[in-house]
Amino acid sequence: MKLALIGTRGIPAAYSGFETAVENLAAVFAERGHEVVVYCRPHMTERHDEYRGARLVHLPTIRNKYLDTLAHTVISTGHMVTRDRPDVALYFIAGNAPVVPLARLARVPSILQIDGLDSERAKWPAAAKAYLRFTERIAPWAATVTVTDSDAVAESYRARYGRRIDAIPYGADLPDPGGTEWCDRLGVEPGRFILFVGRLVPENNAHLLVEAHRRSGTDWPLVVVGDAPYSEDYIAGLKRNAGPGVHFPGYVFGTGYGELVHRCGIMCAPTEVGGTHPVIIEGLAAGACLVVSDHAPNLEVVGDAAAAFPLAPGAEGLADTITALVSDPDRRRDLGERARTRAAERFSWQTCADRYLEICTRIRRG
Repeated sequence: MKLALIGTRGIPAAYSGFETAVENLAAVFAERGHEVVVYCRPHMTERHDEYRGARLVHLPTIRNKYLDTLAHTVISTGHMVTRDRPDVALYFIAGNAPVVPLARLARVPSILQIDGLDSERAKWPAAAKAYLRFTERIAPWAATVTVTDSDAVAESYRARYGRRIDAIPYGADLPDPGGTEWCDRLGVEPGRFILFVGRLVPENNAHLLVEAHRRSGTDWPLVVVGDAPYSEDYIAGLKRNAGPGVHFPGYVFGTGYGELVHRCGIMCAPTEVGGTHPVIIEGLAAGACLVVSDHAPNLEVVGDAAAAFPLAPGAEGLADTITALVSDPDRRRDLGERARTRAAERFSWQTCADRYLEICTRIRRG
C-alpha cells in the first residue's frame, strides 16, 4: 500500500508525541514493504529527502501559533490528492478534523488519530478553545475511521460527544545507549537525579514539578528536558522560579535522551491533559522509576508500575511523593522492574502498526 502521514510537524521527531508516533509507525510501515510519505514543515524538522524508509515532503505553511498546523495540513492535502494519491491517508491531531473530509471527497480513505481533548489545554485563548471544541465534536465523523491512543480518551469522547472511537495503544522502544556523556555535561550523578521530558507548556506542569522539587528539599538535581515554540513567557517563568539544582538543557534527542531516561533516579510526568504520552511508555520500557499525575490516561498506561500523585493539592502532593521515593531505593527498584515488564507485555510499535494496517487494508477495500 501507499500511505501518507499528514498533520504533524514531520520527522525526524523533534517536538511531541504525535511526531514520535509518526516516526515509529512510518518506519514499521516501510519495513513491511509499504510506500510511505510523510509531510513535514521545513521550519520544524531537519531537512531530509528520506528518513527510516519514508519519503519526506517539505511544504510551506503560515508560521503562526494558531494557523501553523491547519495551514500546513491544507497545503499537504492539496499536494497529496493532486500529486501522491495514496491508498490511505493517516491524519493526526483533532484540530485538523475540518481538513480530513477533503481527502474523502478526493476518494482517498482516511484515518484520523487524536489524543486527548485539546480544548482543555491552558495555552489556548477562548477563540482557539471554541474552535478546538468544534473540531473535537466533528472528529469522530470527519475521517473514514477515527482512533485515539487511550481507552480513557475514547470514553471521554463517548461521554461528551456520544460516540466511542477505537483506541490503539502506542509502542515503546528505548534501548540503553550506554555512557554518561549527558550526565557529565549537566553535572548530575547517574541514579541520583529527577527527570522531566516534555513540551514546556502549562498543561504538562513543569512548573508544578519545579515547585515540588523546591518543597521537597531533596539534594537530587532536577533536569527539565524540553522546549516549545510560542511559550517564551512560560519558560522564562519556569527559569525564574527554579532553584540552583534545576537544569534546563532544552531539547535532547537520540542517544542523549535515551541516556537520561536510563540514568535518572526518578522520571516524572505530571501532565494533566492529553492521551497517552510516549515519554511515559518510553520510561516504562527503560525501567525508570516513574511518577505520574492521576490524570486518567496516565493511570491507564502505568497500572501498578509507577507512583501516582493527586493533581489536587498539586505541588504539595508531588513533593511528598518525590521525598518518599528518594528515601526508598527498594521501592524505586521495584517500580523500575514493574515498568520494564509492563512495557514488554503491553506496548509495541509492531503491534501498534499491525492495528493501523488492519484498518488501512479494510478501508482501502471499501
